[in-house]
Amino acid sequence: MQGDFHVHTQFSWDAPRGDMEATCRRALEIGLPAIAFTEHADFVPEVHGGLLPLDAVSYLSEVERCRTLFPELRILSGVELGEPHRFAQEASAVLGAGRFDRVLGSVHCVVWEGRLRDGSQLKTVAPAEAPAFLRAHLEETLALVESAQPFAVLAHLDYPKRYWPHWEVPYCEEDYEGEFKAVLRAAAARGCALEVNTTRGAVPSRGLCPGEPVLRWWAEAGGRAVSFGSDAHDPMKIALGFEWAAQMVEAAGFRPNPDPAGFWLR
Repeated sequence: MQGDFHVHTQFSWDAPRGDMEATCRRALEIGLPAIAFTEHADFVPEVHGGLLPLDAVSYLSEVERCRTLFPELRILSGVELGEPHRFAQEASAVLGAGRFDRVLGSVHCVVWEGRLRDGSQLKTVAPAEAPAFLRAHLEETLALVESAQPFAVLAHLDYPKRYWPHWEVPYCEEDYEGEFKAVLRAAAARGCALEVNTTRGAVPSRGLCPGEPVLRWWAEAGGRAVSFGSDAHDPMKIALGFEWAAQMVEAAGFRPNPDPAGFWLR
């Protein structure tokens, strides 16, 4: 089984059930060879009322404690930077707090109707506006990828898919092919990995971010690496959906890495 490289614990502001030690125990129970704890570093308190800054010192101390407790598990430190191209100074301060083995770059928020809105708030947008919201998200993601921000993995490329109004508007990647391909070309040029995020095992129509067409375009764009992430915020949710994801990634021509902490490669 491949490692899970997008996991949240008690150090992420939106993970009340998170527990790093319990997650390590669960990882060993299900046979994971490696795990990355990629805690949220978000900088938009006006969007999320309960947002708290990452306590990097305490987080890194807990990583070291768990490495001592679980020497048979490869544990990577990490962080998920939210919109770091918009908050370069804040992101730099987080990265300067210590060593992070795996840095994810994410877009959760876009400017919509004059203010930042999280993709989860797509549920409050008129269904007919969902395509424009996704295009705004992909435009914001392109700005992230083309920025100088130091991240190794582009996380959940089509994050709004999780909240898509499927009952009113079909979700079809081909309708946004040009926008997706622009992001993928830029990501391939900068040499980052593309994450396949399983949304904690949600059904593939919502949970696999991105889906099969985008993985195929990633390979065609020259993308070399894929990372797997459950986005678990609860120890019992790690690695859910990885069977679907592995089949899709392998069909796109990527193969497992002998390094348990490595990306799948072409």
